Amino acid sequence: MSLLLWSGEQWGVSKYRACISLASSNSSSTSTVLSSVLRSLISDMTLVTMENVEVFDTEKKGRGLRATKDLAAGQVVFAEPSLAAVVFDSLSQQVCHSCFRRQDKLHRCAQCRFAHYCDRTCQRACWEEHKQECTAIKKCGKAPNENVRLAARILWRIERSGSIISDGQLTTVEQLQDHVTDMAPNDLKELKVNVHDFLDYWPHNSQKHGVDSISHIFGVINCNGFTLSDQRGLQAVGVGLFPNLCLVNHNCWPNCTVILNHGNQMPLNALFHTQRRIELRTLERISEGDELTVSYIDFLNVSSERQRILRQQYFFDCTCQHCTEHLKDDLMMAVKDSNKKSDQDVKEVTEFNVKTLEKIEKARIEGNYKEVVKLGRETLERLEPVLGDTNLYLLRVLSVASEVLSYLHDFSEAAGYARRMVEGYMKLYHPNNAQLGMATMRAGVTLWQAGQIEAGHSMLCKANGILMITHGPSHSITKDLEAIRLQAEMELQMFQQNEAAYYSLREAALKRQPMSNLAEPLDDNVRKLFRGK
Repeated sequence: MSLLLWSGEQWGVSKYRACISLASSNSSSTSTVLSSVLRSLISDMTLVTMENVEVFDTEKKGRGLRATKDLAAGQVVFAEPSLAAVVFDSLSQQVCHSCFRRQDKLHRCAQCRFAHYCDRTCQRACWEEHKQECTAIKKCGKAPNENVRLAARILWRIERSGSIISDGQLTTVEQLQDHVTDMAPNDLKELKVNVHDFLDYWPHNSQKHGVDSISHIFGVINCNGFTLSDQRGLQAVGVGLFPNLCLVNHNCWPNCTVILNHGNQMPLNALFHTQRRIELRTLERISEGDELTVSYIDFLNVSSERQRILRQQYFFDCTCQHCTEHLKDDLMMAVKDSNKKSDQDVKEVTEFNVKTLEKIEKARIEGNYKEVVKLGRETLERLEPVLGDTNLYLLRVLSVASEVLSYLHDFSEAAGYARRMVEGYMKLYHPNNAQLGMATMRAGVTLWQAGQIEAGHSMLCKANGILMITHGPSHSITKDLEAIRLQAEMELQMFQQNEAAYYSLREAALKRQPMSNLAEPLDDNVRKLFRGK
């Protein structure tokens, strides 16, 4: 039975009956629960419909997706649950293997002792995916690497459900490009090791697969594995395969973005749970017939570097307008008073910055945040007289410095760096870029914590406008932002009524309850859509 029929008729009818039952109840809490159920029902129906898109053959990029109707900015074009997904090896004990939320205390699977979950609810939700994996890990004595685990989950899923798992699926794993013949020698060597490890891991009682078909799966993962983020949207924690998403082509200045919705496993009744899924959302108004595009990598690189990364990781040459016309390259490499600064000055500062960023990254990984701040200040002292406010090297140092200083509760200095960083980003990024929205949100929180209530509230409002487009009103990040924004708005009203009284109350509140530690600065903001190498 297809997913469309099961979800639309059986699953949907069950929830509809639950709604009727709740509506008939006299409980005062039924309206809240009913609202949650209806949102869940609508969400599930969105998962299986692809009526907004169709597959078409592009002139130079192979297959792609285009809109079948006019779409408004912020609209969900389609949502898609993963065919299979796994947590990264390095985070297997810190991230739930079901909902991919990062948690302090997780419960370990008692059988394989590898998988970790928020609670039994998440464990039950993931059992269908984990069942065969659990047996294989127990038999091997340890879990293989994330690529092998994902390849196995993909093939187990195809064994259970077939190549087409829903009526809304537009392509199969077999039809996806693997680019194995384009791989560099070192990558081919790694591929052979993965195939060997897979054959050792794969149970003898499962369907047999040849080396070519296994190599194809690994090639597909390499090119099309989608990076999954944690619930804060800041750290890459896993990788998954979403067949329909793989049909969306790249553009450095795209008209869509992809976000991960972790779903909702909180209700006690499993009937009301919602799935983990990606959502393709529009960044601007799209007309019927327009191709839908996303950016596979972060835009903040000059066009030649973006083209190099795309060629190396995804095996194509980008011919988008921003690459062919080198748009914004001048801003990304801007220098101050360029007519007065020699090329040698700029070269020396750039080389110094590259070396220092490596030291900063090493200190950050080691958790030596005071050293990060020291190096950041020294670097900015050298960069600021030479590089322009939108120069990439300057913005990267401002980003690291503001994040680490916020973690160390030096909010005043962090706020200045954060504001300058966002002002630079706004001149470079698409106005509705998700990374811009997240950076603006963090800057707004930093300004607010520094006591700069007016600037903080303004920044939070700007972030809210962006994230309502990129993430939508029901996403957990947007909900968190709205709660912060409302709190800042209340404080702003108090500040405007009596500035002295506001600061007095703020100081008293901080003495009673100091600000708790923020999350540690993470190794990698989620800037790449598909993982690649």
